[in-house]
Amino acid sequence: MKKWWTGLITSLSLCTSVSVFAQPMPKVTSGTIERIANMPSKYVDARHVDVWLPDGYAPGRRYSVLYMHDGQMLFDASTTWNKQAWEVPATLSRLIKDGRIPETIVVGIWNNDKFRHSEYFPEKFLPLLEPKIRSQLIQEGLQGQPRADRYLRFLVEELKPAIDQRFLTRPEREHTFVMGSSMGGLISIYAMNEYPQIFGGAAGMSTHWVGSYKANAAIPLAAFNYLRDHLASPETHRLYLDHGTTELDALYGPYQAFIDQIVREQGYTEENWVSRTFEGEGHNERAWAKRLDGALIFLMGKQQP
Repeated sequence: MKKWWTGLITSLSLCTSVSVFAQPMPKVTSGTIERIANMPSKYVDARHVDVWLPDGYAPGRRYSVLYMHDGQMLFDASTTWNKQAWEVPATLSRLIKDGRIPETIVVGIWNNDKFRHSEYFPEKFLPLLEPKIRSQLIQEGLQGQPRADRYLRFLVEELKPAIDQRFLTRPEREHTFVMGSSMGGLISIYAMNEYPQIFGGAAGMSTHWVGSYKANAAIPLAAFNYLRDHLASPETHRLYLDHGTTELDALYGPYQAFIDQIVREQGYTEENWVSRTFEGEGHNERAWAKRLDGALIFLMGKQQP
């Protein structure tokens, strides 16, 4: 069992991580990047936060804010371990210019490398797991200690106030969103549900409901039961979900259908929730970059697509 969990965490980390603080500043062809270097926290380890400001950023305007996880993989493929990136500046600039989404700041929060899984695995799933599975997951999968609730306190109590103070933001819930992929998708959805007064919408691309590389019922069932009791109100929130059909995403279809059922039962409709399947797409930054525009338009758009 230990070997299985070790392989899981290593592989998931390779999907979206790079040695902590090893990257240079990303270069962008539109907008500008400001880095909050080694941002301290009383809840989690210090990490970089890269903030993308759109073209024309200036006093007299106010901007929506999109918080994104795995921040070192968002802006510049030349700086990432796999030479792939979400290409956030190009997509955001085009959508803003076309009037599809409001003017938006992107806050890219670096992951914590070996503690990425521990920080991104929703902590309130754990009491819903059978004791033996829970114990093995904590010890072998979460490095002995779940950290997700503290990570969210860092986002809500430390990072967001700092961003709102330093930049020209619209701080209200309806202008604040959170997004990620794989485990980053999982923590994004968890963030919206734990802090529904803060985040008005969440997007999970290739959300890792399965929690492993093998079919299992335990973790998806814990997610289902958590959402049954904690899903943010459909009256005030938007939820975007998707997955591909190749690579790791090939596992996701049955689990996503399972989650979709509880989302539907909790009152979400096509007006505030979408779950999409992208045939032939895999589990990588190029795939997420290709469908980023659709996710943003649904999540933040002035009009539904």
